[in-house]
Amino acid sequence: MFSMAVTAMRKRRFTASAVLAAALLASATAATAATAPAAQASVSHPAASSGYGGSSAGNAALNWAKRHATGCWYSYGGSSCSRGYDCSGLVMEAFGHAAGIWLPHSTYAMLGSRHLHRISLSQARRGDLMFYGSGHVEMNTIWYHQTFGAHSTGQRVGYITWGSGWHPTAAYRVW
Repeated sequence: MFSMAVTAMRKRRFTASAVLAAALLASATAATAATAPAAQASVSHPAASSGYGGSSAGNAALNWAKRHATGCWYSYGGSSCSRGYDCSGLVMEAFGHAAGIWLPHSTYAMLGSRHLHRISLSQARRGDLMFYGSGHVEMNTIWYHQTFGAHSTGQRVGYITWGSGWHPTAAYRVW
């Protein structure tokens, strides 16, 4: 019964996401058509090249993390599935393997990396980094109020829904 409810919830989320994506694509197409070619040429950074709106590196990192780390255990200081991942270890490995961008294995040190570019929380897209204070980091997904990461001791790597009591305080795009 529970698995049927989860399946139904996922189908509703997928449908809602598809409708939202279609609306965003329609408005983006209209805006692009109205933009002068010179303005289009000025947006040449690879961070703008992802189909989900985030950076190509972020999307690749999230794809890698979902394939290689889903279900692995959380372990403080860990950076592999066999030892377990902590939040920054997962982010470090995902961006390193998927995009060749090796970030520090510490949320505090990550915040000082030249590869992180601060964006507003409302601009966060799939693959962008979501910081919960300065001590925890996860990757943003296309789902509303959901991130993917290594959460805490006793939990497995995967998705988590955030709310008023536990929510990101800063967002960064990686390139």
